[in-house]
Amino acid sequence: MCFLAFYVICLKLYDMSQTPIARNVEEYLHYIDATPDAIFVLHEKLERRFPVHQHTKGQLTYVDGGLAYVHVQDKILVIPARHYIWIPPGLLHFLTVRSSATAIRTIYFTLDTTETFYQQMGIYPVDSLLLEMLLFTERFEWEVGKTNRYYPFLKALFNILPDISNNHLHTVLPVTRNERLVPILKYMEEHVSEVLSLSSISKAFSISERTLSRIFQSELSISFLQYLKQLRMVKAVEMMLQTELTLSEIAYRTGYQSIAAFSNTFYQLTNVRPSQFAQSIR
Repeated sequence: MCFLAFYVICLKLYDMSQTPIARNVEEYLHYIDATPDAIFVLHEKLERRFPVHQHTKGQLTYVDGGLAYVHVQDKILVIPARHYIWIPPGLLHFLTVRSSATAIRTIYFTLDTTETFYQQMGIYPVDSLLLEMLLFTERFEWEVGKTNRYYPFLKALFNILPDISNNHLHTVLPVTRNERLVPILKYMEEHVSEVLSLSSISKAFSISERTLSRIFQSELSISFLQYLKQLRMVKAVEMMLQTELTLSEIAYRTGYQSIAAFSNTFYQLTNVRPSQFAQSIR
């Protein structure tokens, strides 16, 4: 073995020795917040099965290839491929991934700003600049301290987020444990391709329209029609990523009678046409 090859192996072994090995979930989570001034970077095919948890740092999670679901309090957020979610510090959450083809990149930042963007959770598309920066982070993992030469690069990534994240994706579904509402929501999901209305759901569950409308507002803080719109958009995004269906087929399978109606509703919720959105994530 030549000296150069031996030297490279020694360097790799040294790098491995500097990376802490977490023995359990609690210890793994501890490392993320262990050094307040450091930026923490993770690259994983599937995120570890963390329980509900929170961080003292803000969290950027980028999804590549498939879908990820972030469960936060009383809602589920659907993160499509080529999008990222920003989770502010102190927010209880957990993340699930259903496909082994989905890659997750997560960066944890200590907040040193009071800018509104960093105080609110949101899902945003990843433009070409941010994508290249996120791909560049593959060369390092775990703690990146202030003395690390890559620290300014990660800090620059953090600083540009408000400027490049203008289109907030509203693929969010409220959830509830209300015994009357749970079966109704399940029914709506299973029959999303059909013509659904306050009247038809009321008849199916022998409940008055006024009562049903009131339950949606009191339990989900959203109207029946708005929930139905968001449900159909979430299902449409899932179909775009998980099937080879055309947009016309997706429109009809999510309950729309025309591609125009589907396109207009999609645009209202995402600020982008479904054709453009599908092109960006496939």
